[in-house]
Amino acid sequence: MTGPGAQPIALSCGEPAGIGPEIATKAWQLLQESCPFFWIGDPRHLPADLPHQLIQHPNEALATCATALPVLPLDFAGDRVKGRADPANSPGVIKAIECGVDLVKSGAASALCTAPIHKKALIDGADFAFPGHTEFLAHLAGRSRVVMMLASPALRVVPATIHIALRDVPHVLTPDLLREVIAITAQGLRSQFGIAQPRISVAGLNPHAGEGGAMGQEELLWINDLIRELNSDSLTLTGPHPADTLFHAAARARYDAAICMYHDQALIPIKTLDFDRGVNVTLGLPFIRTSPDHGTAFDIAGTGQANPSSLIEALKLAQTMAQHSTSPT
Repeated sequence: MTGPGAQPIALSCGEPAGIGPEIATKAWQLLQESCPFFWIGDPRHLPADLPHQLIQHPNEALATCATALPVLPLDFAGDRVKGRADPANSPGVIKAIECGVDLVKSGAASALCTAPIHKKALIDGADFAFPGHTEFLAHLAGRSRVVMMLASPALRVVPATIHIALRDVPHVLTPDLLREVIAITAQGLRSQFGIAQPRISVAGLNPHAGEGGAMGQEELLWINDLIRELNSDSLTLTGPHPADTLFHAAARARYDAAICMYHDQALIPIKTLDFDRGVNVTLGLPFIRTSPDHGTAFDIAGTGQANPSSLIEALKLAQTMAQHSTSPT
């Protein structure tokens, strides 16, 4: 392999007690040479019947992945107890993420894909000081603002505000915040998705995008003006659109990504349209990061029920983004 995206993808192990080790093995069995990746974690946590091979450097993964899952080994303090997180493993989980970031920043890996973590275990076992993966990655990259995109073959959505109460959205959502989210999304579509002139649709905050002020004033007071201000020859920006008419098939054909004003406005449509194939993408980092759009699923860990579809899509999207990547975001 040569050219952009020629290096393998780094996959951090995530929480060992969840479905991460199982879906990693299933993903390797289905992808192998078509999407080379290596797993960073403690090989003791992998299913016992999986063919895996320890590597010392990511470049060994390209020759290994045809016959075994390449594993860049880390020593964890505890064993894997399916469905029950051991806080003693938390430093290892964090180290796997840090290792993946270092490798992708150095160019040894083409992208970072992260398996789900369990935040309470990280707090209990390592005093983890971040709300989640995204904020920790932004810290490691030295970025003050990053953007979460949920992407699938059917739809790309970006929530401008994420894990806050609905009552707080109108106060947190400011012109400066929305301007930054739009700019980072547009740049990410250009530099990592290969879309030279992105088309972005912006949802309204209020029902029917305020309906001329009858159902809310934010659209009239500043959202309309901001969208007009940011429209340019290199960016087609439309809206604010009523959210209830933004996600049917004909509407989706008119944009490359939709920016939504709050969490559920973005996540309900993508999880309804393409639940198993949704991928979490972090835009605004100086490297590519994807993740499956689900959690640790402790309740089914070790039962054989874990569906690897979202992880497979996350790895494949990371590969595609690496091939399209033109410069750091």
